[in-house]
Order: sequence, then structure tokens, then C-alpha cells
Amino acid sequence: MKELQVALNNDRSYPIYIGAGLLAQTALLTKHIRSKQVLVVSNETIAPLYLGQLQTALGDYQVETVILPDGEQYKTLQYLEKVFDQLLAKKFSRNATLIALGGGVIGDMGGFAAACYQRGIAFIQIPTTLLAQVDSSVGGKTGVNHPLGKNMIGAFYQPQCVIADADVLDTLDDRQLSAGLAEVIKYGLIRDPGFLEWLEANMPKLLARDKDALAYAIERSCINKAEVVGEDEFESGVRATLNLGHTFGHAIETGSGYGHYLHGEAVAIGTCFAADLSRRLGWLNDVDVERIIAIFKAANLPVTPPSEMTTEQYVDLMAVDKKNVDGKIRVILLEAVGKASLPVNVDLTQLQATLNGYAG
Repeated sequence: MKELQVALNNDRSYPIYIGAGLLAQTALLTKHIRSKQVLVVSNETIAPLYLGQLQTALGDYQVETVILPDGEQYKTLQYLEKVFDQLLAKKFSRNATLIALGGGVIGDMGGFAAACYQRGIAFIQIPTTLLAQVDSSVGGKTGVNHPLGKNMIGAFYQPQCVIADADVLDTLDDRQLSAGLAEVIKYGLIRDPGFLEWLEANMPKLLARDKDALAYAIERSCINKAEVVGEDEFESGVRATLNLGHTFGHAIETGSGYGHYLHGEAVAIGTCFAADLSRRLGWLNDVDVERIIAIFKAANLPVTPPSEMTTEQYVDLMAVDKKNVDGKIRVILLEAVGKASLPVNVDLTQLQATLNGYAG
């Protein structure tokens, strides 16, 4: 087992555990649980696979469950209320612990419920997708979607720990695996060019689920995420660079209907948009952009935007983004392959040129 630390300048620092068979390790779980009351939030796909194993590991605890439907379209206040219903019905106290057992949707919703219930209870992230293990479970971003914008309702709320059990990836389907690789690739593009070169050389091993390659990719991604979060917990500066491709990607997710594209798929397309816009600003050249497109293709990710979305629709949806200031659309771009910019105010003419000109 590897143990990394998300080092924050306060008592909210916490470990990330990476290894195999961690879900069954009672001692690892219980050291981060405050009382006998535990609520496990999971979904209809993950619960049949791993909930029983977790309940066995927590045999002496009062373990209650909430099983939500699986999908981004259920990441709403309406379904979040089901978590509060159970916490209240079972009379959970402020010392209770919520465990989020699932992918990014469950982690975001479980964390937000924990942040809100009695103004904050402890929670543990047990991510079950590659995307959640390398990105969404680390850093304390929690929340739900709104029909007008993705992740616009939420809170920064750090977990007690993150337990990334590599064994759960055995049941992850190929599409979800590729979606997770989009966020892995992101770290290479924004700050770790050596890792990007490793990914280009080892993508076949990752797609073949080589255990050593996956373990290395997860660890290197978490190291990058932990360093950025440790430097900028509340996204007032460098943490915004983790959103490369996300402003475009969130517009795709919202505009095409939540659930049509997986988050990582939308981010892959969005990053290609960002690369094209970076080229128009003179920061990247044609070779750079083709390299970026090629690695997403190698990971079996889409690089072509949805044909049904209009330029006006993109601009309208991108105007609803947490990075925007005073009505200005701001995006993360690439100053070079391996170096992201801080949020850039986008000239509408250049943005429209990218939206009209990039076809994948």
C-alpha cells in the first residue's frame, strides 16, 4: 500500500491510500471513523459488487445505506435529499461518518451531504472508478448539478481520507476506464511533461489493465493533484489549472443532456478545444495540437464535438462557470505542452473561431 498526504495548512490534511484489497481492511477504515454510526452512500451498479464487502469490514458498526440510481443525470438536489432523509430517519448525530462508495457522482453527492448535514459530519471517499481515484475524490470539491450548469451548487469539504482500492477497477467497463484516463492525461498536459511521455509510451498497457501501469498512473496522478490542492485549497490560483478542458467539457455535458457523455469524454473533447484556442493565441503549434489529439485517441476517447450543439449554445453555457468574473468567460489554456495557464479572459471572436473551426 502507498500512502500519500494532502497537506493543507490546517487540521484538514488527510491521507490517500492506494493499493489492492484495501476495502476489506477494517483497521484502515475504522481509524478514520468517529462513532458507531456509519452511512454508506452508493449506487445501483456498485452496491451489488462491493457494499457487502464493506459492510463485513464494518461488522461492529451501525451501518445504514442509501442506494441511488447510477448516472450523472441523478446528481441533483432531488436525489441528494434521499441521503438527508436517511440520516434524519436513523437519527444520526454530528459524530456520524458518511462513506461515499462509488464514482465521481457518488463522491460529489456524498461529500456535499456530509458538508451540509448538521453543518458538517465526517466522510470518507472510497472511489470505484479510475476517474474518481485520480481526480474527483481528492481535493474536497463536492456538489450537485443544475439544469443550467454543472457543479454550480456545492461546497469545498475535505474527506477524512481517500481509499483507492485498485481491485475495484477489475469490474470497471472499458468506456469508464478510458474516461478516467482523460483526467490522467490532464496532469501530464498541465504540469508533468515527463508523465505525459510515459503515458504516450504506456497507453496500450493501461488499456490492457496492466496492474503495475495502472498503479503507477494512479499514484503519479494523485501526487500531482495533492500538490496542487495543498498549494491552493480553495481554487484562488493554481488549482484552477486542474480545470483544463472543463469549461468546454461542462458545456458539452450540460448541452447534450447529463449522462450522454461521460465526464472524462467531455473533458477530452474540451481539452482539444482548449488546445485549438491555445494555438490561435500563438502558444501551441500544429504539432503540439496533433500530439494532444493523438493521445486522447490512443486512450479510446472522443475528440469530435457533438454536431448538434451550436456556437451560441456553447457561449451561453460557458457563461455559467465558476471561473468567470464580471461576466467574462475565462478558460484554462496551455502555454506549452506541460504548462497550463491561469484562467484567461477569452476574446469572443477567438472563442467563436475555435468553436466554429475545430471539428476533431
